[in-house]
Order: sequence, then structure tokens, then C-alpha cells
Amino acid sequence: MGAILALCLGCCLPAAVGSETYSLADGTTASGDIVTFDGRGVILRIAQDTYSDRISWIKFSQDSLKVLAKNPKVAPFVAPFIEPAAAARRPPSVAIAAVPHLANQPAGSFFGALFSSAVGLVVVLLAYGANIVAGSEIAAFRARPLGMGIGVAAVLPIIGPAVLLSLPTVPVKAAPDELSTAEAASSAEPHRFAVPGVVAPPPPRPPQPRPQPAAPAIAAAGAPEPEQPQEEIQIVAGGFSGEPPPKPHQTEIFQRGQFMFNRRFFETKFAGFFGIARAEGDRSKVLLVKTAGALLTVQRISQVGAGDIHFEVIQGGQVQEVMVPFGDIQQVQVKSKA
Repeated sequence: MGAILALCLGCCLPAAVGSETYSLADGTTASGDIVTFDGRGVILRIAQDTYSDRISWIKFSQDSLKVLAKNPKVAPFVAPFIEPAAAARRPPSVAIAAVPHLANQPAGSFFGALFSSAVGLVVVLLAYGANIVAGSEIAAFRARPLGMGIGVAAVLPIIGPAVLLSLPTVPVKAAPDELSTAEAASSAEPHRFAVPGVVAPPPPRPPQPRPQPAAPAIAAAGAPEPEQPQEEIQIVAGGFSGEPPPKPHQTEIFQRGQFMFNRRFFETKFAGFFGIARAEGDRSKVLLVKTAGALLTVQRISQVGAGDIHFEVIQGGQVQEVMVPFGDIQQVQVKSKA
């Protein structure tokens, strides 16, 4: 009987000694022996054949977690939930290692760097070509020789075109042509009119010197003098016709340099030449366009763009459409037919 009692006490004593009381985060406590544990929590044996529900690690207080961490088997599951002390929270010092730095290139001149690379040479050539084109355009704008503008721009880039632009425009006189001569001749003739039922007199003849008759050797006494023939009277234009004599035809000249040839210029100055059928007042007008290599007699303006214009001209007895850039036009004339 004594041996049985001693055996029972020996079995129960370790259970009593191994039981612990753990405080929870909500203020309650849980007592018992640890039966099983994993990452989800721990199960305690409260009494003989009585077990608690699984208690998650997050429900234990920090003091209880530290007590549980003393068990080497439980420590790996408890350690993530233990808050470190304030001293342990200090970030570790970061040692910055010295790294080698690339040395800066020595500063050089702008023009030296420009001519030392392929990209710089291309930029210089493009700028030089644009400078020569600007010189030719300024020469045409100021009515100067084209070779003068190109030569000045080639010898003195940027400065040469600027000086050429500051010069005054050379006035250009229009050369007389056959149409102007015919207009002048027609304006010199007198204005005639016809009266119904009356035959028009012939045109006046230029006066001719009248021969003087030879004086008779012996004049008859008391003989009457011969009658002198009467001069014919020509009637020219008078003021009673009700209409003034027509004005002489004029020629309008638009010179490059005095006018900017662009789309707006042709649309405003020559609106009557755009339609297929021109108005009555524009039918008697002739449009002449002078370029570097030709003089175009324009019948109609078929199309105008931002940089060029299309004219319908008669070449070889056929109507052809010619495209002319605005930069090639040197002079535009508008004449009236006789």
C-alpha cells in the first residue's frame, strides 16, 4: 500500500512542478503545462484530461513571452512576437566607403570643340550653307546682283548678309515693250465719233507746202485776183459726246524687295485671275510674271500654296500648268490690252 502511494506521488509531483501561470495581453491568466505548440500557438493541460483551447502567441504578454522564450524548443516560435528594448532599436551605423571619382575634362574653347567632332562639323556646314542662301535672298530682296549677295555671304558669314540688308533697295525701271508703244500711239490719235446719216470725213492728211505761182511779167490792169482754195475743216472729239476720252492704259509693276510675294499677295492683288471665267473688268488685263530664267504670260492662277504658285500659261500653242516657287519670282506686271 505504501509503495502504491509513493508511485502516485511521484507521477503527480512533476506535473505540479511543471505547471506555469502565464499572463495574457487582455489582463487574464492561463495556467497549465505545455502539451503541444507550433506557429499558430500553444495548448495547455489545465487538469487531468482537461486541455485548453489553442492560445495564439500574440495573446501572451511580453513578460510571458520572455518566460516562454527560455524554453529552447519554444523560443523560435516566440521570438518574432517579443518587442526589442529601446537600446536594441538603434539602427546600426553605416560605414560609407570611399569610392573613386572620375576627373572632369579640362575646359576648352567652344570653337575648338565644335570643329573636333563630326556633329560639330555638320552643324558648321549647315550654318554656312544657310548663310549663303540668306545672302542670295537678301540680294534679290534689295534688287542687288545675285553674285554680290552670295560672295558677301561667303566671305563674311552673318555680318555680310546683315550689311547687305541694311543697304537701300535699288529702284528698277521697267523696260519699254511693244504693248506700251502701241498704247502710247493709240493715245496720241484724236478721239473720233460718228453721226448717224452723215458720211465720216476722211482722216486728215499731213500739210504739204503749197507752190508759189510765178508772178506774171505784165499784170493786167484792173484784173481781179484769183480766188484762194478754202481749207478743209476736220472735226475732232468734242465735249458734247457725254463721255470723257478714255484714259491711257497703265502698267502696274510689283518689284521683289518692294513687295513680299506670298499667298496673301496674290490672293488680294490678283483675285480676278483665280476663276475659270474672269469678270468683265479683268478680261482686258494681262498678267506677266518674271522669274530668273523666263517671262511668263499668265492666263489663269490655278493653285496657290504656302511656298509656291501654279500658273496656266500658253507655251507652244498649248495651255500648260507651271509651278513657280515664291522665291524665284522677281517681278509681276499687270497690263491692259490695247
